[in-house]
Amino acid sequence: MDKKRLFIGLTGGIGCGKSLVADYFAALSIAIVDTDVIAREVVAPDAPALDEIQQVFGDCAIASDGSLDRREMRRIVFADDEQRQQLEFILHPRIREAASIQAAAADGPYVMIVVPLMFESPMKELMDRILVVDCSVESQLERLTARDRESVEQAHRIISSQASREERLSIADDVIPNDGDRNTAKNAVRELHEFYLELANAR
Repeated sequence: MDKKRLFIGLTGGIGCGKSLVADYFAALSIAIVDTDVIAREVVAPDAPALDEIQQVFGDCAIASDGSLDRREMRRIVFADDEQRQQLEFILHPRIREAASIQAAAADGPYVMIVVPLMFESPMKELMDRILVVDCSVESQLERLTARDRESVEQAHRIISSQASREERLSIADDVIPNDGDRNTAKNAVRELHEFYLELANAR
């Protein structure tokens, strides 16, 4: 990625509100490169990654319509670290390559790159600043069970498979708390946007 550009890495645990915060920045005309979106694109029907997943995990990984069976894959990989690592080995290089291409092509004063597993990813070394959307584990559990209809046990497994809250905060340059109402997060985005514009202009 072009280091003359300002790259902001946005991260946070599952259910912390990364998409909400990214949408607020997008509303301010900031280019968003979302690796969650890319992850869905690289496993589209007939994509090489989906074929490889089927070879490794079997037909149970594929839904009746030929798409990736996400719920089944969650069940598999969050119950077995080795299986999760196999899936990451298939997906992560493809996701990183696509994200780099999109970031290089993006317009605007700065580019925001959403990487849920930033703490674990080598992509963090490419960021000028890392913004963490933070909330309590209790909020994560509540959102996962309500939004994704996961059982409490599965929600715990998913959260435990990711970097801890403390680990995410350890790499943060900036933090947006997202346990409360949305206006608090929205106001924090506006303030950070002004700060990032200053940093971008200084370049």
